[in-house]
Amino acid sequence: MNMKPLACAMFFLATGSAWSADGQKARQAFRQMDQNGDRTLQFSELQAARATLFDRLDANRNGVLDEGEAQAALKRAREGGRLQIATADGLETQADRVDANGDGRTARTEFAQFIPDRLRQADSNGDRSLSLSELRALRRR
Repeated sequence: MNMKPLACAMFFLATGSAWSADGQKARQAFRQMDQNGDRTLQFSELQAARATLFDRLDANRNGVLDEGEAQAALKRAREGGRLQIATADGLETQADRVDANGDGRTARTEFAQFIPDRLRQADSNGDRSLSLSELRALRRR
C-alpha cells in the first residue's frame, strides 16, 4: 500500500471544505464546531470536529484510516463538490506530519490532534483559537 497518497488524501479531507465553502456552508460548519457558542473556534473544538470526521471516515471502525477508506471519502467529497485541493504550499510535507509517530498509519488521535499550518497561521494573535475576523481573513487567502 502506498501511504503517501493516503496521507495526502487525509490532509485534503481535513483542511478544505469548511474553509473553502460558500458563505452559508461556512457559517453552518462554524456553528457546528463552536461548541461553547463564544463565536471563536478554539483549537480544541477543531480537534473535536476532526475526531468526529475521523469516526465518519473509519468505515471498519478499527481506529486507523486505510487507503480504501480515504479514497472512498475523497470520492464522496468530489462528487458532492466539497473538495478544493489547491490550498497550501508544502502540502505533502504537512500530510506526512499527520502521522506523528511515523508508523505509516493514520490513527484517530493523530488525525484529531493535527492542526494544519494554514489554520495555525490564521491565528494571528496566537491564542490557539480562530475568531470570526481571522476566519474571514483565511477565506480571502
